[in-house]
Parts: sequence; C-alpha cells; structure tokens
Amino acid sequence: MKEKLLAFVKAHLDVVTYLVFGVLTTVVNYLIYLPCLNWLHLPASVSNCISWVVAVAFAFVTNKPFVFQSHDWSKEVVLPELSKFVATRISSGLIETLILFISVDMLHGNGNIWKLVTQVLVIIVNYVGSKLLVFRKK
Repeated sequence: MKEKLLAFVKAHLDVVTYLVFGVLTTVVNYLIYLPCLNWLHLPASVSNCISWVVAVAFAFVTNKPFVFQSHDWSKEVVLPELSKFVATRISSGLIETLILFISVDMLHGNGNIWKLVTQVLVIIVNYVGSKLLVFRKK
C-alpha cells in the first residue's frame, strides 16, 4: 500500500505540489480577503481584487520553481512566464470576482462561504492554465 501511494505521488508530483501550493495560495488570499470584507466592510468584489493581487504574486514565486520546476529567473524567461501567468490568473480572477459580485454584493449571500466555493473553481482553472499555457515543457 505504501509503495502504491509513493508511486502515485511520484507519477503525479506536479498535481500534488500544485494542490499544496494552491492551498497555501488560498490561505494567503483569505488572510487578505477576510479582513477586507469583515473588518473594513469593503464589498466582496473589492476585497477579492485586493486579495487577488497578493495571492497571484505569492502563487507565481512558489509555482514557478516548486510546482512547474522552472528555475531560470533571467528576465528573458521570467517576463514571458509572468505575463502569461498573470493573464491566466486575470481570467480566473474575473470569473471569481463576477461570481462574488453577483452572489454576495448583489444577492447578499455569505461572502465567507461564496469565497470558499469560488476558490475550488479557481484552483482548477489556474492549474489547467498554468500547465497548458505558462510553464509547459518545451
């Protein structure tokens, strides 16, 4: 059983590490989002935009080396990766912000719960975007 689990993890290491860093990115996102929403009483969509910026920066500096094994930090490599990374994150960020705007700001749903719901969708969309568009193997 232990050998099978280790073989599975090794075969799917990028997915496993992405999930670990995806959870950490979600924690960073929440550490910014929740105070903005609950203490500063900013709208959910505004709180999300603020937390998105910090989470994207954290995700890039962790996903690049640890998840996608991209260790070249020269500007010739980093700038194209960063621009594609941010572009894919903008897509998921807009989807997330729109869902929060409608479900929380307009329909007065629970911003804490809806944020969690959107994070599941965002992690999936971001993994696919990063894997296929940003850090793909040459």
